[in-house]
Amino acid sequence: MEERKEQLFYTGTYASRQERGIYVCALRVTNGDLRIVGGVEGMERPSFLALHPDGTKLYAASETEGGELYAYQVNAQTGELHPLDRKGTEGAHTCYVSVTTDGRYVLASNYSGGNAVVFPATEAGGLGDMSGQVQHTGSGIRQDRQDAAHPHSIIPDPSGQYAMVCDLGLDQIVVYRLTEDGKLVTHRETDLPPGSGPRHLVFHPSRPYAFVANELNNSVAVFSYNERNGELTLLQSLSTLPEGIIDVENTAADIRITPCGRFLYVSNRGHDSIVLYHVDLDSGKLKTVEWVETFGSTPRNFNILSGYLVVANQDGNNIVSFAVHSEDGRLTRTGYVLEVPSPVCIEPVH
Repeated sequence: MEERKEQLFYTGTYASRQERGIYVCALRVTNGDLRIVGGVEGMERPSFLALHPDGTKLYAASETEGGELYAYQVNAQTGELHPLDRKGTEGAHTCYVSVTTDGRYVLASNYSGGNAVVFPATEAGGLGDMSGQVQHTGSGIRQDRQDAAHPHSIIPDPSGQYAMVCDLGLDQIVVYRLTEDGKLVTHRETDLPPGSGPRHLVFHPSRPYAFVANELNNSVAVFSYNERNGELTLLQSLSTLPEGIIDVENTAADIRITPCGRFLYVSNRGHDSIVLYHVDLDSGKLKTVEWVETFGSTPRNFNILSGYLVVANQDGNNIVSFAVHSEDGRLTRTGYVLEVPSPVCIEPVH
């Protein structure tokens, strides 16, 4: 079988409905070169994307006042997208979408609406009628950013039994039990220090740990995770910024872990960097290793694909690739930059 020369990926943007909103892009796996293959228009602000586990459907969140989810059929060879379905999320500014590991349910969170929702994924590839919805209420200590509940992400756990909602406004990770019929039932709440602003969460690929990027206090929190009872226990908290950085306005954004589970990365918007941590597989704890400039402004999102880390610099209007060193996870700039208007999400094709 011929070895793949390119890795396809999708890029979500803050485009208008008339512009191309989702780009189909390709990464050359031999050197990190990037190119645009195609894309689709007709969707406003498709800011977050999630591929179905079987690789045949892509779901996109429309981050608008009247939040929506879109479903597309994926051509695995070319990456071409064909519209399948769209559904309202009953909340403003849908900012995150994810799919359960078994592919049965599509989950979304509405930042301004303060709610999280569940849709069944139909056999035809579309979205069934909304099966579950929960509404968050309350506020935090930061009146400028935490005047209300702001669910920034919803992430199913590896078992599919639970879903974690990171609420930036409440300084909480709310753990829900995801029922067989697609309902969200409150299970427990994990509090973070006031003013943390939890944004995104990733689970370790093989060990019982979870890692959270806190947007407002620029920290990464390490948790042990008891999958049996859906319990997160805080182990460690580290800054995402170098010591002594005080004159830069910064918000932590995305968080990713390599498939081997040894290297964790977080992006900084303002400092415009990616920070690398080494993961102790026995304890889950992190050791800060280095910061790398993203060569573009506001790295809102990034992803790891085929031995590279690919960054979407929202205000730099570009996508930049870095080679990931297999021994220590350090990043080396490839020199390749792809011009894309307001890129805000990178999602690889299987």
